Amino acid sequence: MTLTERHSQILEILRKQGTVSVIELANRLEVSSVTIRKDLSELEEKELLYRSHGSAILINPYINDRHVNVKEQLYMEEKRLIGARAAELITENDTIIIASGTTLHAFTRQIRVKEHLTVISASMTASSILARDKNIDVIQLGGFVRNTSLSAVGNYAEKMLEDFSCSKLFLGVDGIDLDYGLTTTNAMEAMLNRAMMRVSQRTIVLADSSKFGRRGFSKICDTSAIDHIVTDDKISPKILENLTERGIETIVVQ
Repeated sequence: MTLTERHSQILEILRKQGTVSVIELANRLEVSSVTIRKDLSELEEKELLYRSHGSAILINPYINDRHVNVKEQLYMEEKRLIGARAAELITENDTIIIASGTTLHAFTRQIRVKEHLTVISASMTASSILARDKNIDVIQLGGFVRNTSLSAVGNYAEKMLEDFSCSKLFLGVDGIDLDYGLTTTNAMEAMLNRAMMRVSQRTIVLADSSKFGRRGFSKICDTSAIDHIVTDDKISPKILENLTERGIETIVVQ
């Protein structure tokens, strides 16, 4: 097998599996681990894969913070469908928390209330949308406002939550790594998210399929701490199976 053929085989295996170890590649391609490491280094230099802990994946798992206006333009239809399905989980006279993120903005736009709903919101965008509905009482968390997300974070926001108890938390994340957990790009936001989880009976994560296998700077929690995930149908069958095995109810929108 030539160098080009071997590189092609490595990338094909990655496209099918998402991740693969050096040892597995060496066995399947019948070459040494040293040779595989050299191959992976060359492919990484060409930005065709990313190396991590003795294995390779197709994308860089680490996410940088981006402005909300940029993120609003990504996966717009997936977010709309996820938001519409998540809105169906709200019951009449419910009391919920909405964290921050563009998927939650899409969710907020899909909420329809016949009787009454109480919402505690970290997102200024979500609050401004919901405040137009006379059947919705909105409690805006205060504190330091992140200019990239237009949401409140910090001690004041966390303190306010101590006075409330809610049925559901609708949470957005920057990354979901099945082994590492749920993450965001901001440490203060991660701390607020954990405070939200403490005062909520259920945690429902809204995340398009691009978030899986990715990591932000700050860990929010382990996957075992969440109850539901609403995502789109581009999620890997392998990841979906893993979530089911972990007891996490996953709703996949078509």
